[in-house]
Amino acid sequence: MNRSSGLVAVVFPTSIGHCAMVWDPAVAAVVGSTLPQGGASAVRAAVRRWYPGAVETEPEPGGELAGAVEAVRELLDGGTRDLVDLPLDLTAAPEFDARVYGVVREIPPGNTLTYGEVAERLGMPGAAQAVGQALGRNPYPPIVPCHRVLAAGRRVGGFSARGGPRTKLRMLAAEGVHLEQPTLFDL
Repeated sequence: MNRSSGLVAVVFPTSIGHCAMVWDPAVAAVVGSTLPQGGASAVRAAVRRWYPGAVETEPEPGGELAGAVEAVRELLDGGTRDLVDLPLDLTAAPEFDARVYGVVREIPPGNTLTYGEVAERLGMPGAAQAVGQALGRNPYPPIVPCHRVLAAGRRVGGFSARGGPRTKLRMLAAEGVHLEQPTLFDL
């Protein structure tokens, strides 16, 4: 994630915490995004590490970047917005990872697949572990909704975002997916 010349970054609040999006105006696409890292300053620090030349900005109202930020915010705030049409710059992603991200982007909000099912859709049955590794490197959460990919038996599996599997469960619950029986306080 070293590409950073000409990039802009936006840090924005959501119901699960501050997130960020890094945008390349030259190709009008997202080059990276992040889920909460423990506050706005931690998100900014992560963006500076990954994209040291990116300049933080406020998106132009009505522009493509503003629309992308609003779409992510809406999804994380419990909406059912599908982010499949947000433009991603996948040039830095290894070919296998980009293929995984393409399959995972097609999972609609409120639905899930297992790592094995993603591997099967790639035409690579038995590659579930490789799918999990690619999703562990996902530089586009939640645009590439790796939280919608589960371990075998509909178990939560791993999740590399801050809060780990708890965050994954929370994101799924916001989309109406409950892997555990919801309690009275969850409803």
